[in-house]
Amino acid sequence: MKKIFLGIFATLFVFNSNAQTIYPDSTEYLSPFVFGHNLEHTRSAVNHGLSAQMLRNRKFAGKPSRNEGIADQWFGIGGDKTFYMLTEVNTYTKHICLPKMVRTNELRSQIIENMADGHTAGIGQRELYLSNGTEYKLRTVTIVTKPIKLKIEFTDRSGEKVYATHQLSLQPDNDWVVNEFEMKSMAKDTDACVRYTFSEKGELKFGALSMMPKDNFHGMRSDVVANLKAIGPRLLRWPGGNFAGEYRWKDGLLPADERGPLYAYDPIETQPHTYGYDFHEISTDDFIALCREVGAEPLITINPVWGSPKESAEWVEYCNGPADSPYGRKRAERGHIEPYNVKFWSLGNEMGYGHMEGPKRASEYAKMAGAHADSMLVVTPDLNLFNSGPYPNDNWAQNSAAVLADKAKYVSVHEYACPGAGFTSSGYHYTNEEDIRKTYEGIIGNTTNFYNRAINMRKCLDKTGKTDLMISFDEWNQWHAWYRPSCVGEGIFAIRTLHMFMSLSNKLNMPVVCYFQPVGEGAIIIYPETSRLTANGQMFQIAKEHQDGRICKIDGNDDFSTMATVKSDTLTVTLVNAEYDKERIFSFNLKGDLLSSNLYCSDDIRPYTYFEKVQLPVNQTKKNISMTLPAHSVAIFKMKIKK
Repeated sequence: MKKIFLGIFATLFVFNSNAQTIYPDSTEYLSPFVFGHNLEHTRSAVNHGLSAQMLRNRKFAGKPSRNEGIADQWFGIGGDKTFYMLTEVNTYTKHICLPKMVRTNELRSQIIENMADGHTAGIGQRELYLSNGTEYKLRTVTIVTKPIKLKIEFTDRSGEKVYATHQLSLQPDNDWVVNEFEMKSMAKDTDACVRYTFSEKGELKFGALSMMPKDNFHGMRSDVVANLKAIGPRLLRWPGGNFAGEYRWKDGLLPADERGPLYAYDPIETQPHTYGYDFHEISTDDFIALCREVGAEPLITINPVWGSPKESAEWVEYCNGPADSPYGRKRAERGHIEPYNVKFWSLGNEMGYGHMEGPKRASEYAKMAGAHADSMLVVTPDLNLFNSGPYPNDNWAQNSAAVLADKAKYVSVHEYACPGAGFTSSGYHYTNEEDIRKTYEGIIGNTTNFYNRAINMRKCLDKTGKTDLMISFDEWNQWHAWYRPSCVGEGIFAIRTLHMFMSLSNKLNMPVVCYFQPVGEGAIIIYPETSRLTANGQMFQIAKEHQDGRICKIDGNDDFSTMATVKSDTLTVTLVNAEYDKERIFSFNLKGDLLSSNLYCSDDIRPYTYFEKVQLPVNQTKKNISMTLPAHSVAIFKMKIKK
């Protein structure tokens, strides 16, 4: 860091005659929903991300491994005296949905037969991260043919060291029996094992198993929830994204263990980290609880292809209906008497693209979405509905967005970009100085892609004559952010792109912008025991200081390097020096009392890098404030404005 500070002090007192003017007396309010995020059940955003669930394939979905009869991710205990079989008969998990949505191998249970008294039989799972002294909450769902003592153990990988033990006395029953209990690990082990064993001759059938830290928040990791709150999402879009085409909302009315796993219709980006299945860990109630905890408005995406208009209306009623309405009563019976008042609803996701089920023509989608909209608006007439499609697209704008304009005022557009030539090239190279520079410049240059996309979207909608249509730019990110580590270079891109969206929000009538997506895919990195903000996440945390402010006009800010907002008499300014290896002087015609100034900097921009926060030196006169930012750095300062 010494090199950076030498540069700062060397140029600190250089007079800059090209000072910009910031106009703090703005009345142009910034939409809070520019600070939106997606929470989609794809890849590891929920499973192995936000979800506190520690067991893999805990509902035994899929086909058995080889000829052993054991569910994927589990191993058998007992050798050739134990018989295993996955069954689709009398399963514990189920779906509350149309039969056409039930897909192969979603609903299964694990049978274990111990063929000899005194022989130990069972199943186990390795690669669990146990913390010393941590309490875990576990559940078993079982059926047995005779009295069985089921032993649950935390052990090392080999099973020789035992860290905790619990025993259940299971009795024969005609129905599934749920047991919930707690266990405390007496050691730390990064490759631990949980084992479920019994020694009686007989049959035991597992319908589901569960294990998570006791301190979870509605089945979600408390540390991840805290980090999500730290970046300040004001809108959360859920359950998709692509996953909206798989989701069955009514399954969320079942207990978490009972909800059937969801198998992806199309493998494109959906559940590749969980073997093609989502285990339905988060329900509507959980999502609303999360939104309230982090201070976000919910944006729910319906499944208009597999779900009927009636089902969509029932979902709205569940969220918004009074406690004496049919589905409002179901919500109240689950402990939520007051309506959730969810006002933002999307009529599907990326409709018209080949990877999404449903109609591929604009007129067909408009007919289908219109039927859902009509049913939903009967329940809650003042909903904010979002039109979906392959936008910007003049045909879809004319034959879908314009047709549905009286019902759906928002039109969704998405964009992903990467350094290099489009989606087919990775564009990321870090093995020599020239490639590092090109990669960095390509990353930060992608702000232009999103700028052009937003401009073209506005032109596309305006051609219809429906100028009151609003843009919802509800997915944006670097391409493949979910498959590679974040870095300071991408942090610079994130804050610069946020500046762009804030600047254009009112000009383009674009009040909604959602990043895709924070958890495990760009802003929050997940480890087995902890999580932390990435460089991108650090920039979202800075940008939230602009929330609820009024946008200030700034002379000569064409490169989106500066954003200024004012709340009451406090001015907040964020600065971006996107140069790869050059300092940049920022100078403004401003007078007031400096309240704080901080610099976010790094000597490196390659993968796994983060910003270091230090105090930013400034030079202030009666009418001017100036500062020097080192290469690839970001600053934020606040002033009490003097009239």
